[in-house]
Amino acid sequence: MESIDLLKILASVLALAIAIIGHEIMHGWVAYMYRDTTAKNAGRLSINPLIHIDLVGTIIVPATMYFLPMLLGGESGFLFGWAKPVPINMATVIRNGGYNGAMQVDLAGIVYNFTLAVFASIAIVAMDKPITTDSIFYIFTYIFVFQLLIINVVLGVFNLLPIPQFDGAHFIMHLALKYKINSVAEFFYKNERYGIIIVLIILMTPLKNYLLLIPVQTIINLLL
Repeated sequence: MESIDLLKILASVLALAIAIIGHEIMHGWVAYMYRDTTAKNAGRLSINPLIHIDLVGTIIVPATMYFLPMLLGGESGFLFGWAKPVPINMATVIRNGGYNGAMQVDLAGIVYNFTLAVFASIAIVAMDKPITTDSIFYIFTYIFVFQLLIINVVLGVFNLLPIPQFDGAHFIMHLALKYKINSVAEFFYKNERYGIIIVLIILMTPLKNYLLLIPVQTIINLLL
């Protein structure tokens, strides 16, 4: 494996960890603002990556998405994944902040991801594209910032999708409950167990081009 490939893998793993762990911590912090101490009491507001690892979302899915295209003779794929969800007592959040507070908790991770993507895009524009004579540290930094941009946009777009069990669906559920459209909230609640299956179908079929890759590329082009 060439050194540049190793740098890309290391930079991508670090960027993914920052994106998905920060995403989950932000859910917990916003819930904490509404006096829900569940995540804090469970130690899940820590930046220690080990307590946030999800076997499927943090290891299996990212490794498959990245290395499978290479095994099939193509280039490396994009990194995508998720961390173990932080525990939140949404009843406490709703009691103290209403459904608006619940929707803020739902969107906290998405806002975090898009905010990081904006800062990463500013940094990329300000940096010179590395050349072979640049230091390993500079090349690594450039790759890391670029991966931080891509991964955070991917996660932001993905979590906006109304997939049961994920942020977009949770937002719609609480929005529906706010306006007493209980049938919509009940639909997403009843189908939460199918969320992971829907995700895998999207990632393993051409649906990912229309639901993820095209929107992601459009946003990245706008940022750059």
